[in-house]
Amino acid sequence: MLVDKENLRIIFMGTPNFAVDILDGLIQQKYSVIGVITAPDRPAGRGQKVRESAVKTYAKKHQLNVLQPKNLKDPDFIRQLKSLNPNLQVVVAFRMLPKIVWQLPKYGTFNLHASLLPQYRGAAPINWAIINGEKETGVSTFFIDENIDTGAIILQHSIAISNDDTAGTLHDKLMIEGRLLTLKTIEKICNNTVKIVEQPEFELKTAHKLHKENCKINWHNSGEQIRNHVRGLNPYPGAWATLKDGDDIYNIKIYEVQFEEATHRNFTGSLIAEKSSIKIAVSDGYIVLNQFQFPGKKKMDVKSFLNGFSFQSNSKMI
Repeated sequence: MLVDKENLRIIFMGTPNFAVDILDGLIQQKYSVIGVITAPDRPAGRGQKVRESAVKTYAKKHQLNVLQPKNLKDPDFIRQLKSLNPNLQVVVAFRMLPKIVWQLPKYGTFNLHASLLPQYRGAAPINWAIINGEKETGVSTFFIDENIDTGAIILQHSIAISNDDTAGTLHDKLMIEGRLLTLKTIEKICNNTVKIVEQPEFELKTAHKLHKENCKINWHNSGEQIRNHVRGLNPYPGAWATLKDGDDIYNIKIYEVQFEEATHRNFTGSLIAEKSSIKIAVSDGYIVLNQFQFPGKKKMDVKSFLNGFSFQSNSKMI
């Protein structure tokens, strides 16, 4: 059955900046977005000031109807959702939906995911693709089912990961591609030309949620693995390491490094500070620090940092 664009009643669900650009694509194309569902306002930052999601900020600016349920199974929320009478739901960077929600619209509920599914299902696909040294990734749309990121694929588009991409630059590239793929998916739904493909099951790489422990640098990894780890966590949440400088210990964020392949006899983690450079010895060479952040300080380049700091002779990363 063909669907006129004017007859679509879309509910959009999302929270971060990545989702904002997709929502903007719908608005710019004059789709009827009858409701926006996003995360509740939460305290954030040092002052624990209550902040609204990026999607909510955009939705308010465009006078869209915003719902912020704490519990997606709450009967009052379900009644509100049904009263809006949606016939399509678009989900981008949101949370897992209960069946009563995703099965509601006549034309289904589809999700945009920032990977080439079935690879990198999970919360942080952009980060893990870079951390694992992938040369290609992409975006996928799929109809939601009972599990996380496992539904039948509608469309996919791949892009190359450059050697200098960070999580930040790749995020922006995928956001642009995701906007286009979302619009193409809706067009196919309207034209009744969707041909779904079930996700194959083979050796899968997952996009685990990022936390403090898996963001820490392992200095026993190869230099290229460490470089990928750093750029895969730049700018957020940031790779980190523990520096022992004499009797002082610092947990520092590291945002940009280079890898120099070399043969040497230095212990792994040894810090070599020169007039305008800081190097860390690893098994197959040196990690050269370019940009990092000490606790309570701003991000700094190495030259600026060395103007006001000198290391002990036995300094090392632990």
